[in-house]
Amino acid sequence: MSRAMNFSLSEAEVQTACAAAKIKISAIEPLPQSGTHVVCLTSEGADALRAKLGKHLIEGKVKRFAFYRIPSSW
Repeated sequence: MSRAMNFSLSEAEVQTACAAAKIKISAIEPLPQSGTHVVCLTSEGADALRAKLGKHLIEGKVKRFAFYRIPSSW
């Protein structure tokens, strides 16, 4: 199972739930139309987060913000 998932919760709500359950986050970002994309550090953490926040999971594909990396020479 993937370590990445999308929730219909704010970033703060997801971070609070992760902190309470001692689940480490690898990456987190808001979704354009509301919600949060989160990647857990471990698959065990992802499984625990799915169990904890499963009713808030967004199924299927979601639109995410484009990521622009600024070259180090700028």
